[in-house]
Amino acid sequence: MAEQIQQDQVTRAARRAVLIDGIPVSTLGVIALALGSNPHQSAAQKSWWIATTTVFTLAIAWALWRAFRRADEYLRRIQLESMAIAFAAVLVGLQVATLLDAAGIIQLHQLAQLILLGGVAIWLTIADLRTRLHR
Repeated sequence: MAEQIQQDQVTRAARRAVLIDGIPVSTLGVIALALGSNPHQSAAQKSWWIATTTVFTLAIAWALWRAFRRADEYLRRIQLESMAIAFAAVLVGLQVATLLDAAGIIQLHQLAQLILLGGVAIWLTIADLRTRLHR
């Protein structure tokens, strides 16, 4: 019983650490989305958008590296499987958006960032649910 309580505390601490790392990353993603949503940007606006997107990408890599470094083998497996599912969802979403863009129904640049952010949300949701339900 004491081991189960200790394991639950370790799991909660790992989730809290990922949440603390993820809040700035999510904020940067929303800022990058807002900055890139205008199709007619000036050179300065494009520069800010590119810089924010670059920092967002590096922040994602940093948060992933820290999360994988903290995780045990079981949690690493859950994360990698959740990433694979989210990656597949992003690929399907981008393919559908490309077909709709080719048909002239929507414009791809309007949905590309939303699809990518949706993929991150899918990944985090699946990983969290699997961790809660299978531990």
